[in-house]
Amino acid sequence: MTDRLAELSAAGVAVWLDDISRQRLATGGLDALRREKHVVGVTSNPTIFAKAVSDKDDYTEQLKDLALRGISADESTRMITSYDVRWACDVMRPAYDASHGVDGRVSLEVDPRLAHDTEKTNAEARQLWWLVDRPNLFIKIPATLAGIPAIAATLAQGISVNVTLIFGLDRYDAVMDAFLSGMEQAKANGHDLSTMASVASFFVSRVDTEVDKRLDKIGTPEAQALHGKAAIANARLAYERYEKVFTTDRWKALADAGARPQRPLWASTSTKNPAYRDVMYVEELIAPGVVNTMPEATVHAFADHGEVRGDTITTNYADAHQVLDSLAGIGIDYDDVIETLEREGVEKFSTSWDELRQTIEGQLPDAESAK
Repeated sequence: MTDRLAELSAAGVAVWLDDISRQRLATGGLDALRREKHVVGVTSNPTIFAKAVSDKDDYTEQLKDLALRGISADESTRMITSYDVRWACDVMRPAYDASHGVDGRVSLEVDPRLAHDTEKTNAEARQLWWLVDRPNLFIKIPATLAGIPAIAATLAQGISVNVTLIFGLDRYDAVMDAFLSGMEQAKANGHDLSTMASVASFFVSRVDTEVDKRLDKIGTPEAQALHGKAAIANARLAYERYEKVFTTDRWKALADAGARPQRPLWASTSTKNPAYRDVMYVEELIAPGVVNTMPEATVHAFADHGEVRGDTITTNYADAHQVLDSLAGIGIDYDDVIETLEREGVEKFSTSWDELRQTIEGQLPDAESAK
């Protein structure tokens, strides 16, 4: 029987799971995916945690302890999420050790309400890194304008970073520059670059969702023909820029000091349009040295019927440029699409964080009744 996920891994794509919950950890579900489905990393976000914590039975004992200690809802949220991420780091430790620190990583996001505050983001990153206290942790920082300097500052302190909410190519350039700057400063600060890692999470399906909506409004045959093409083209051109940056003399100086490149990570890779092939954001984004973080359903779908056709990125740069040119030609404003997606992305995660906090606040039993 064909092991399609093994083929995907052999093609250079690290398979990560885009989900976490106390139940998945307690039942051994995550460990089973690591052992049986080639899953070598985990990502989380406020929306994932809001869903997980809504099943309060998995968190009852910790909630009681937090209530007895009089811990606030905000700090309880950090305690609960960091507990799950620490546990997941331990589950993924064999993948971390086997890959010499490249994979086996688990991501924990800073409070998204801080997305537009550089100093508070950096402070939160330091706190979470200390709190989880695992070498295979990633701190997730959004690629907002305020997030860019926070990324560099966090790396400079020897903290591994997952840069999230990247939608546009120019912002991705700024993210890679922040990575290089941060690693240069980390070296100057005496940190061992060989123990550090970073990924740049480039969101995929949301681009098609937004662009397809605009194409529907245009409604011409030319517009219809471009449905479902923007996201893959955008991600392919991100990889083209990645290849250019990580062959420069600036990068080579860091590599000589033990640094590893900041890998592109394809996020939001489940298809939102049922008319699209359910694994297209995996099949069409295969190249050496990338990460694809998938919901469990997409992992199983690829295991069942995904196709590995070799490198599907670098062989399609010309077509990707043509797609973006064609979109511009019929009136799709790329910059406005990207601005909209970033704004909505931060808003969605902030809303989910508020929902998570409110759920925890509602479940924190009164200290007297918890005794």
